[in-house]
Amino acid sequence: MADTPDTTTPVNAPAPARPSVLSLAIKEKAALYSAYMPFLKNGGIFVPTNKSYRLGEEIYLILTLLDDPNKYPIAGKVAWITPAGAGNNKSQGIGVHFPDDESGTRIKLRVEELLGAALRSSRATHTL
Repeated sequence: MADTPDTTTPVNAPAPARPSVLSLAIKEKAALYSAYMPFLKNGGIFVPTNKSYRLGEEIYLILTLLDDPNKYPIAGKVAWITPAGAGNNKSQGIGVHFPDDESGTRIKLRVEELLGAALRSSRATHTL
């Protein structure tokens, strides 16, 4: 009896796309306020970028906050897109939704701790 080839995986199947890796260092509290997206379920952060992304696309973000020596790795998804030429002089970029896990909760709490009372401000942000 002849062996039949395994047809479950195509020979030329493309490898799954790897998430884009971005880095963002926020050095001032006002910049953190402008970038934070508290209206997302798990929180999120606006990342200025000229690169095109799709909603739901996976992003790996390395975030540095103010004087905190830690780098926060975030495996999130694009939840917001501000295209080039958007109204109100908004910066082009994407909003990365924090993951619904321990790391997402940790970064959300850290950002809100750093912002403190500023969270209740009505100042404009990069998104709303």
